[in-house]
Amino acid sequence: MQPVTPPPGPAYPQAPAPAPHHRAARLLRWLWIAGFAVGTTTHVADLVVGGADAYAGLHPALRAFWISLTLWDPLVIVLLLLRRRAGVVLGLIVILADIAVNWSVIAVVGGIPVWGAVDQTAFAVLLLASARLLARWFAHDRPTPGPDRHRDS
Repeated sequence: MQPVTPPPGPAYPQAPAPAPHHRAARLLRWLWIAGFAVGTTTHVADLVVGGADAYAGLHPALRAFWISLTLWDPLVIVLLLLRRRAGVVLGLIVILADIAVNWSVIAVVGGIPVWGAVDQTAFAVLLLASARLLARWFAHDRPTPGPDRHRDS
């Protein structure tokens, strides 16, 4: 006697598709976190050493941008630790804005090390190449809302 497979439907939901490459996604998440931790550390160190004069001599908009990274970088880390897709999106926005600003400053003003922008650009390539995989993994592992769960829990 062969077992009868019930048809999929509300009473018999199908099992979710397996998550894409869990091991690779976990490694990528930690690489993202490490990269943004380096950024956080760098900008905090600049503020500790430079104080209110951090990035002195540069346009106030540049100073405000680099100081704001002391908030944006750790926010990306928290969102990644919570496996929120918003962390992937915000991470891409932050790194792309940061390298655009840094390369512009190098080209126009100078005074910041080129190797830092090269490292950031390589990191951005990693982020761009892995963003979809990471976002899919985060989406797959989110709990499904049920009658006793809130949607944003």
